[in-house]
Amino acid sequence: MTKILLIGANGQVGRELQQTLLPLGEVIAVARDQLDLANPEAAYALVVETAPNVIVNAAAYTAVDKAESEPDLAMAVNGTTPEMMAKAASSIGAGLIHISTDYVFDGTQGVAYQETGSTNPKGVYGRTKLAGEEAIQAALPMHMIIRTAWVYGALGKANFVKTMLRLGADRSELRVVGDQIGSPTWAKDLALAIAQMIPKFTPETAGLYHYTNSGVASWYDFAVAIFEEAEALGFPLKIEQVVPITTAEYPTPAQRPAFSVLSLKKTASLLGHCPPHWRASLRKMLVELQTGEG
Repeated sequence: MTKILLIGANGQVGRELQQTLLPLGEVIAVARDQLDLANPEAAYALVVETAPNVIVNAAAYTAVDKAESEPDLAMAVNGTTPEMMAKAASSIGAGLIHISTDYVFDGTQGVAYQETGSTNPKGVYGRTKLAGEEAIQAALPMHMIIRTAWVYGALGKANFVKTMLRLGADRSELRVVGDQIGSPTWAKDLALAIAQMIPKFTPETAGLYHYTNSGVASWYDFAVAIFEEAEALGFPLKIEQVVPITTAEYPTPAQRPAFSVLSLKKTASLLGHCPPHWRASLRKMLVELQTGEG
């Protein structure tokens, strides 16, 4: 039986992984209160002690703006701790699946980024996530690094969809950035894909992958779709108008990539199918949120 160590079990993706990984074998789910992610030695010891066949690291420091003022903590969680997980995995002959981000790219190109594309992160979060990628690649050939983007879900912490629903219930007008382009990703789809990738995880398939939902959108497009779908489902909304604004009109401590669409060709080839379109997945997530079935 495959033994899987899931780290970051209470995050958006981690909660979904707790369900999608179950059919594969024994799942040891470790949440943030059980492992100090800023303590690389503790992560190493956990891997060696549990001796899994596969580690799935769904944990990260994801506060993009706060990372600008906490670079050391962000590097510990996103860079050094994954490196120690990889070294521990190497010592026991395990594989590591690690979730990374579109923020490793600078967002200046106008076509989808390939896994082999040049990285150039613009902020602390992206730099620390890239450091984690590079450390894993150096320490452990048996890895799958899966870059994703714009993740939301019915479970776990606040996200863009939940924030829009909350604000849209209270306000008649919202201003949303319209010049950043990416691909919304439902946490459940990502978790399902990871579960499908594990049986295909071999030395030949190890490496870098991209996974988002199919299709592209701006944050403005995404917000409009959220309200259209939510209204159709009967969510209580006061919103009447969504106004597109520029990134310059909504300054943040961290610079976001203006274009972070990821190529899905390699992942689709491995899985045998393309990821679902983002709007179809958004609709399913809203139904889950409404019915409490998430």
